[in-house]
Amino acid sequence: MELQSRVALVTGAGSGIGRASALKLAEAGAIVGILGHTVSELENTADLIGSADGKAIVLNADVADEAAMRKAIDTLIEQTGRLDIVVANAGINGVWAPIDDLQPDEWDQTIRVNLRGTYLTLNTSVPHLKKQGGSVIVVSSINGNRSFNTPGATAYAATKAAQVAMVQQLALELGQHRIRINAVCPGAIETSINDNTEIRGADKTAVPVEFPAGDIPVTGGKSGQSEDVASAVLFLASDLSRHITGTPVYVDGGQGLSR
Repeated sequence: MELQSRVALVTGAGSGIGRASALKLAEAGAIVGILGHTVSELENTADLIGSADGKAIVLNADVADEAAMRKAIDTLIEQTGRLDIVVANAGINGVWAPIDDLQPDEWDQTIRVNLRGTYLTLNTSVPHLKKQGGSVIVVSSINGNRSFNTPGATAYAATKAAQVAMVQQLALELGQHRIRINAVCPGAIETSINDNTEIRGADKTAVPVEFPAGDIPVTGGKSGQSEDVASAVLFLASDLSRHITGTPVYVDGGQGLSR
C-alpha cells in the first residue's frame, strides 16, 4: 500500500489505460478521482475499485472544458483535502487522413482533446500539487516520438510529441515545488480507442516499408495490455521513482526500435 493516504486524479478513467491506471493506483492505497465524460463507464470503474475495497470519486468532465475541469478539481479537493498524483491520460486518435484532406475542424478536435486537455489538466491541478509536492504522469505515445509511420496521423503525432515537450519543459519549472513529471509512451496496446478512429486515404500516406515479423520483440508481435502501461504509471507515481523527472518511458515491448 505504497500510496496509502495519497489522492490521485486519472483522466479518461472510464476505459483502457485510464481504467487500468485507476485500478492500479487504488490497489496501492490511493483515493482516486476518476474523470471522464461518460458517467456509465466511470461508474463501472468505480464499482471495480470499490469491489476491491478501494475508494473512487466520480468526476464528470470534458478535459478540454475549462469550467468543467475547475469544478471537477474543486469537487475532488473538497472531498479529500489534497492532491498528490495526476495521470493525464484522456485522449483521442482523431481523424487520420492525408494532410491535404484533413479538415481544419478535424485537426482542431484532436488538438483540443489531446493538447488543450492535457494543458487544462495540469493548469487546474498543479496549484494543489504545489502544497506538498507530487507526481504527474502524462500518457503520450510512441507516435510522434519514436514512430512516425502511422498513415495520416499527423495531428495525433503532433499532440503526442507536444506532450513529451511539455513534460520536459515542466520538469524544471515544477521541480522546485517538489513535483515530478514524466511521460509514458505506449506502443500498440489492446484498448477500444481504435473503435473511434476515422481513417481516410491510408493508401495515399502509407509508408512503403515491410517490418520484420513480430515487430513487438518481447511479445512475438502481440499488442501489450492496458495493465502494462498502468504498472509504469504506478512506478512513476510512487516513491520508487523519486529521482526521475522529465523522462519519457516507452512501454512498447521494443516496437518503436524496429521502425
